[in-house]
Amino acid sequence: MGDLTNSYDLIIIGGGPAGLSSAIYGARAKLKTLVINKGTIGGLVNTTREIVNYPGYPEISGEDLMKDFKKHAESFGVEFLRDEVVGTDFSQESKVITTKKGKEFSAKAIIIACGSEPRLLNIPGEKRLQGSGVAYCATCDAEFFEGEDVVVVGSGDQAIEEGMYITKFARKVTMIVLHDEGVLDCNKVSAERAFQNEKMEFVWNSTIEEVLGEEKVEGVKIKNLKTGGSTELACQGVFFFVGMVPSTHFLKDSGIEMDKRGYIPVNEMMETNIEGVYAVGDNRIKYLRQVVSAAGDGAVAAVAAERYIEELNAFNTNILQSDKKVLLLFFDALNNESLEFSTLLEEANQELGERYKVVKVDMATKKNLAKKYEVNSVPSVLVLDKGEKVKRLYYTMDKENLKAQL
Repeated sequence: MGDLTNSYDLIIIGGGPAGLSSAIYGARAKLKTLVINKGTIGGLVNTTREIVNYPGYPEISGEDLMKDFKKHAESFGVEFLRDEVVGTDFSQESKVITTKKGKEFSAKAIIIACGSEPRLLNIPGEKRLQGSGVAYCATCDAEFFEGEDVVVVGSGDQAIEEGMYITKFARKVTMIVLHDEGVLDCNKVSAERAFQNEKMEFVWNSTIEEVLGEEKVEGVKIKNLKTGGSTELACQGVFFFVGMVPSTHFLKDSGIEMDKRGYIPVNEMMETNIEGVYAVGDNRIKYLRQVVSAAGDGAVAAVAAERYIEELNAFNTNILQSDKKVLLLFFDALNNESLEFSTLLEEANQELGERYKVVKVDMATKKNLAKKYEVNSVPSVLVLDKGEKVKRLYYTMDKENLKAQL
């Protein structure tokens, strides 16, 4: 794993497919990279018994796929720490992470890849009987219900597929579905397989009101949404698959923008509202939450973070540490007018006795710097003193006019 030190180029919070993909791309770009993960590397994907839609892997378990991801990351020198992030300070250029074990780490860029967790219905008996018949992961717990009756709440892909997996162990699986008879939220192939499964039964237009039992699950109280009537059904286990919530509670006071559910909005570069902080995978607002889309998120964010760090390092070296005032030129390397103006600016500065240090920035590749100084057109020239904008020069191809502004 390597010796952990406190300072990194890139810290990734979360070790699921998005985080591991970020780590692979980050470390391959020679960024010193740390992944902090509070549980087993792989996250919720580890609980997926069978993955059949990840390119290059016609059939593989989630656990084995994540082992391959981690092995790949380790081959590039990624460091891993099993701990939980409980605090953040993103207010400075060097971002600070605090963990549950009392450790502090800093990084130039942060990628939030903490994923999501099962949503609780918070009905009577649910929390009290967790681990005593109430469960949220079929791969983890189905075997404990060998020959018993199990209730599954939900009708999406996860609920139906996990329900079918539970039938390998349970005597009977009863699906509690909100919708009218025959209507499921899962894909058509899974629905057809479920309807043909002799060990699966469906209770339509219904929801769970209460999980019954004192020390272990003994049954559920079911409410019919059309009639309003309630009935009790004996069972020994209840699995809830009613959606997910993002694991972003530790970001409450971080300044990261989130929606009312806790999901993080990002742009096409996975950038959050805070410079140098990115969000990927199931904790961001997105259309598709799958391993393949999470991996894509991670790749994008790591490349964006690499370029951000590159700009940051160049800014510190060429601008903040300059003994002279800086002429920061934003130009388009493919535009002749930009190139001619660049030459004119160099000549004007030479005739003034190299009064300034000229720093040239290709607008196409240094967008963070352009955003920092609110530059949206080329060619543009700013006069900077230790990074602070003194003034902006008016564009002209008249050298004497340009020198007069300087």
